[in-house]
Amino acid sequence: MTPDNEKKLSIGLPSGSLIEPTIQLFAKAGFQISGSSRSYRPAVDDPELEVRLLRAQEISRYVEHGFLDCGITGRDWVVENDSDVAVLAELPYSKVSARATKWVLVVPEDSPIRCVEDLRGKRVATEAVGMTKRFFEGRGVEVEVEFSWGATEVKVPDLVDAIVDVTETGSSLRANKLRVLETLMESFPNLIANKSALEDSWKSQKINRLQLLLEGALRARDLVGLKMNFPKKNLKKLLVTLPALRNPTVSPLTQEDWISVETVIEENVVREIIPELKSLGAEGIIEYPLNKVVF
Repeated sequence: MTPDNEKKLSIGLPSGSLIEPTIQLFAKAGFQISGSSRSYRPAVDDPELEVRLLRAQEISRYVEHGFLDCGITGRDWVVENDSDVAVLAELPYSKVSARATKWVLVVPEDSPIRCVEDLRGKRVATEAVGMTKRFFEGRGVEVEVEFSWGATEVKVPDLVDAIVDVTETGSSLRANKLRVLETLMESFPNLIANKSALEDSWKSQKINRLQLLLEGALRARDLVGLKMNFPKKNLKKLLVTLPALRNPTVSPLTQEDWISVETVIEENVVREIIPELKSLGAEGIIEYPLNKVVF
C-alpha cells in the first residue's frame, strides 16, 4: 500500500487560451498554481496534486488510458476523441466569458449553399474530423472531410466549400465574412476522470472534493455578500420590497430595536438594491466578494 505522504492525484489542465481562466478558477477554489507559463508541470500548493498542462484536444485520451487520473477539457474533445471516461461535472467558464463555445458549420456569406444537403459531394475542413464526419453521416449527406491544422476560417471558398470551426463570440466569423449554416455542438469545459481511478477510494474522494470546490467557486462567480444593520421594525417591509433578499440571516444586536441582516445576492442587482436598502433605514452596508458558494 502506498504511504499517505506519497499519495498523488494527477490532473490535466488545458494549456493555451484556457490556462488563465482555469488558474483563476482554481485560485478561487483554494489552489494556487504557479509557473504555468514556463512548464507543462507547474507547481501547486497542494502536495497531493500533480498538475500537467496539455492541449485540451489530448487530455481526454490521456485520462481514458490512465496516464492522468482526471482532467479538465471541453466536452467537444471528449466527443471528438470518443473517450471512455467518467464525465463528472460541467464547468461553465471559457476564455472570454461564461458562454459556451460552439462548433458551427459555416460557408462564405455569398455562397449559394443554404443548407446541409447542399454540401453533398463537397469538401469540408475542420480540426474536429470525427465530430464532423458523424454529423454528416447522421444527416445522410456524403462529404469529404479533411483535417485542418489551423486558420480554418481562411480556407473558404478557395480551398474548401465549407468549414466546421469553433467560436465563442462569432467575431472571427464576421470578420472573415462567413455565414453559419448549423451549430453542431455547444461545449463547456468538463471535469472528467479515469474510471479505474474512481474505483480507488482515496483518489475518488480527492476528485469529489476537488469537484465540490470547483463548482462552489463557479457558483460564487456572479454573487456577492451583503451585510448591514437594519431597523427591526422595518424587516417585513424589507423582505416584501426586496425579494432578492430571500432567506437572509438575521441576528440581534445589543440595541434591541436594531438587527444585523446578511445575505447573498447577484452582483448585477447590487447597484439597484443598495439605494433601496438605504431608503429603508439600513446603515453600515458592506458588500464583499465570495470565493465559493457550496450547497
